[in-house]
Amino acid sequence: MNAISATGVAGKPSSTEFIRTSCSATTYPTLCITSLSSHASAIQTSPKLLAHTALSVTLDTTQSTSTMMLKLSQSHGLSPREVAAMQDCIEEVGDSVDQLRRSLGEMNQIKGSNFVRMMSDIQTWVSAALTDVDTCSEGFSGNNMNGNMKNVVRGQIVNIAHLTSNALALVNSYASTLHG
Repeated sequence: MNAISATGVAGKPSSTEFIRTSCSATTYPTLCITSLSSHASAIQTSPKLLAHTALSVTLDTTQSTSTMMLKLSQSHGLSPREVAAMQDCIEEVGDSVDQLRRSLGEMNQIKGSNFVRMMSDIQTWVSAALTDVDTCSEGFSGNNMNGNMKNVVRGQIVNIAHLTSNALALVNSYASTLHG
């Protein structure tokens, strides 16, 4: 099987190379590449589609994490502290889902005349989503939690925090282009 060429037509970077290069500017480039590579044909070499897809992947992962946490919170044998931490975390992750959903909706409405204002809104909402996830993570620090539950939840939360951080970096990069 032939390797994917680093350049496409007339020296323009391939969609895979575009993703790799764009992800190199994120805090978690390996996660960025692995989470977006399967969407290369849809992204092509569009900074807008890259940011949109990063938000979409982050939203999907955050929603599935929220569902998983809801199921875990209903497990038998959790201490009152674990139940409280899970409920707080579910609320924070739910807030992240809302912020990411708003961001995606706004990305779909961007036009040249409202680009700067809308990008500012999106940056604010994605930053808020990241803060919500970080707040959730704090509830699982310390030694008051069951080791297995703590590890499962923290692993999921760290993953969505990293995805959100990467999405914010790609949104910021797109915002810096100053056009729709």
